Amino acid sequence: MFDLVLSNIEIEGQAGLHAGLRGQRIVEIGKQHLHGREEIDGKGGALIPGLADQHIHLFSLAAQRESLRADDQPGSLAQRLSDAVSKLGPHAWLRVTGYHESTCGPLDREGLDRLTQNNPVRVQHQSGAYWLLNTLALGKVLEPGNWPECVEREADGNPTGRIWRGDAWLNDRLGRTPPSLGAIGRQMAAFGISSVTDASVTNDARSAQHIAQEIRAGALPQRAILMSAGELPPAAEYSVGPVKILLDDASLPDIETIIGRIDAARRWHRAVAVHCVTATELALTLAAFATAGSRERDRIEHGGIISREAIEQIASLGLTVVTQPSFVFERGDRYLRDVEEEDANSLYRAASLIESGIGLAGSSDAPYSTVDPWAAMRSAVHRVTRGGQALGKDERLSPPQALDLYLKDAGSPGGAPRKVCIGAQSDLCLLAAPLRDVLADLSADAVAATIVGGHIVYQAS
Repeated sequence: MFDLVLSNIEIEGQAGLHAGLRGQRIVEIGKQHLHGREEIDGKGGALIPGLADQHIHLFSLAAQRESLRADDQPGSLAQRLSDAVSKLGPHAWLRVTGYHESTCGPLDREGLDRLTQNNPVRVQHQSGAYWLLNTLALGKVLEPGNWPECVEREADGNPTGRIWRGDAWLNDRLGRTPPSLGAIGRQMAAFGISSVTDASVTNDARSAQHIAQEIRAGALPQRAILMSAGELPPAAEYSVGPVKILLDDASLPDIETIIGRIDAARRWHRAVAVHCVTATELALTLAAFATAGSRERDRIEHGGIISREAIEQIASLGLTVVTQPSFVFERGDRYLRDVEEEDANSLYRAASLIESGIGLAGSSDAPYSTVDPWAAMRSAVHRVTRGGQALGKDERLSPPQALDLYLKDAGSPGGAPRKVCIGAQSDLCLLAAPLRDVLADLSADAVAATIVGGHIVYQAS
């Protein structure tokens, strides 16, 4: 008697199989019918490892459900802001995400004041680099004469309204408590996601404790790895991941500072993950690793622009790249307008990295892109923007390669894709059709069930 039996399934192209699970392991696979305390008839669908999102921001994704999205609907931002505040009560806050000047037009504090006079409003830039607050919102979070460095100032010393990389300070001033992760946990389970790596540089003991509580309560059914800028307390509910180094072109640290952060990570027996969107950020990062030394599981997050020369350096250092294929579709049209022509083919590379032997894993960076991994796979295969333009067509992946990006072990994203076999961890995604048919469409509709640690966390009706 098995804890869970998956009957009539396809594994590695072989149909008519049955799999028996005990605890957190697959213990039997064969043609003979098995009996379990719970059973699922796979109806010929493929069984694959559960998908891993290697770079996500859980609290921001949960909070986005209560925010106005500036980048997901047609129409002027001004009209949408006006409509949104008209539905709010007096003095109620409005949270806006996804703003970018290239698609929404320029916006400063005075312009935001004209659009939203009676409600405190904060608007997050699409990059996540800063929040823009109107005057009413600034008055609620600032203490006269006690402004941290994240508060940008005019030449006369007055605040511009922009808060740069000040999420932790801003949340503290707003008295915000971490949101429930139940809704996004269910959403990710329906996509077949069994593990996540929270890449938030702001993670600390408090946020880690909340995530642990959500996991214990069953609100977040996925396995979780947490990055952070500093030390994190260990816990049974999550794993402590790499030390996150966040770089911004506008305020880059010197190389000695980055080397110091890498050295600190080594003292904590942790890998390093460096945020590299621009070519300058990547060049500085590679120079730091060349001096400090790289180790297995060290990572480049995003790899927004990777030159041919940088590919060779990344390969020689043995670094993994964690990419976001959805950006090609969602932001590609803006990239083609804003990025230098010679850099267009270097954007969010995929095929050339794999061909060079570089470990490549997929992720969402949600909420800054869709959390749907199947949409990301389609973007990796087609490399077409929302407007229908090709972007880096030589970087296209085959459907099996695109799926493999999400089958990497969460703790070792540069390694080989996981397989469904006896002895493997019972984190699984059951599909509603044979794998060949699913790869032809790459749709989340194909997910029939998601299993984490031998427990069914999602089953399609």
